Amino acid sequence: MAERVVSGHLLPYAEEDARTAAVLVLLCDTESGPSVLLQQRAATLRHHPGEVAFPGGATEPGDADAPATALREAAEELAVDPGSVAVGATLPPLWIPVSGFAVTPVLALWTRPHTVAPQAASEVAAAHQVPLPVLADPASRGTVDYPSGRSGPGFEVAGVPLIWGFTAGVLSWLLDLGGWSRPWDRGRTMKLEGR
Repeated sequence: MAERVVSGHLLPYAEEDARTAAVLVLLCDTESGPSVLLQQRAATLRHHPGEVAFPGGATEPGDADAPATALREAAEELAVDPGSVAVGATLPPLWIPVSGFAVTPVLALWTRPHTVAPQAASEVAAAHQVPLPVLADPASRGTVDYPSGRSGPGFEVAGVPLIWGFTAGVLSWLLDLGGWSRPWDRGRTMKLEGR
């Protein structure tokens, strides 16, 4: 059995039973500061409909490693050119109990940014380039009560649906790691609509 720490909880699972996936945490330097590429999942999807997420998905047999999975998925979902991406670090897999996946975040720098767009409307509704200073703004931050009874960080950004769950957790960690975090009201509750 292995253990993963998620929101302060140790969650055991059998390594051989975990499905693997990877997401691309793609950072870009812009005139207004660093930003991150996110996507909005299609509202018609069975799992996580309409949610904001990093490009990424399940590992396929031909994928050499987590970065290969993340780059393939980003190309398939948003037409991100893998040649425009410099992979930096691969984080340890994070266990997502609701989906049964062990997800590896892949940190990367978008060295040659270009226009991206959803490649299949049945999977991705929109692409969002979100500035890290906006995410770090205390007015953007709060806590979300999940349907599971747990809670975690959330972000409200103009023009983007509420960012919560795994994506918000990784973004919160990224802000802390990069020294961008500012004190924010952890007692502020953000509501999940339609849940």
